[in-house]
Amino acid sequence: MGGGRIELKSLTKRFTETAVDAIDLDIASGEFFSLLGPSGCGKTTTLRMIAGFEQPTSGEILLDGVDVSRTPPEKRNVNTVFQSYALFHFLTVFDNVAFGLRYRKADKSERTRRVNEALDLVEMTHYAKRRPAELSGGQQQRVALARALVLNPAVLLLDEPLGALDAKLRRSLKVELKALQETVGITFLYVTHDQEEALTMSDRLAVMHEGRLAQVGTPREVYDEPASTYVADFLGVSNLMSVEVLTSGPAPRCQVRLGDSVLYVDSGASAPVGPGKLCIRPERVTIDRHGTSRDNCAPGMIERSVFLGSHTQVYVRLAAGPSVQAQLGGDSSAIDLTQGTPVSVHLPSQALRVLPDAS
Repeated sequence: MGGGRIELKSLTKRFTETAVDAIDLDIASGEFFSLLGPSGCGKTTTLRMIAGFEQPTSGEILLDGVDVSRTPPEKRNVNTVFQSYALFHFLTVFDNVAFGLRYRKADKSERTRRVNEALDLVEMTHYAKRRPAELSGGQQQRVALARALVLNPAVLLLDEPLGALDAKLRRSLKVELKALQETVGITFLYVTHDQEEALTMSDRLAVMHEGRLAQVGTPREVYDEPASTYVADFLGVSNLMSVEVLTSGPAPRCQVRLGDSVLYVDSGASAPVGPGKLCIRPERVTIDRHGTSRDNCAPGMIERSVFLGSHTQVYVRLAAGPSVQAQLGGDSSAIDLTQGTPVSVHLPSQALRVLPDAS
């Protein structure tokens, strides 16, 4: 199915305060795009403006090149799946899915064909005669998806649709949801505060903060190369350490000082010379025996370790002061992880990123 490109141009929404602050965003046709952020960051307000449930204070919303900012919701080629699903409890699954087609006055044979196709797509054909109260939460979510997809929208908007489900069901359904999007080939705009959902399903994502886009990119780009301490801290677990940036710019190996240790950063620094923040993910940190001599090592002491089956989470207090986390593989017996053991903490230069000190 063609179409489904979304362009937001200086999109702004003010209530008593500014909820969405002049954001610019281009979402490609057929893309699975997520808006990620905490409550109050503006992600749901942005989705509601695209759906037509809120009117922008200023700016434009273009769908396939046409400004729909003032177009009523029912005349936009988009559909929305909410967290509550909003199914009609007095209708069967079949009639819930057929509701929008009845509203559009599709004839009976077309309704039957399209509803059956939609139910087959979400594997709910055998539940067509049941009512919502007879379904599990995951099954109700599938019905809500079928009801939205049966109208062949160019864009499907999803407002935290997995939020009401238990953790195990969310994990399985997010994989199915991405597979479903690839099958139907339409644009999905997904709103969530759950970073794992966004990283797992998205082709690209935007991290939002106080009504603005803090960073836009692929999940790997945003995870591995956060643009700010906010993004680094919000998306996954990060070790953030105060350092003095000694050299800055695009040099292949810029330098920072962490306590008495000088560390190299291969990717160059995005912070000016002076105070900065050093960022590294726990899975990139390695722990060596005390006294190990190689670049980018800093002395430390084991504070505690927690065995989690597939890996061991280790907390180390560096001599320079900060505590860092390391995520070691299942077989971590080569190093003594007893509390109080002195160690050498290796911070690989290619895994480090230097960010401006937000303070």
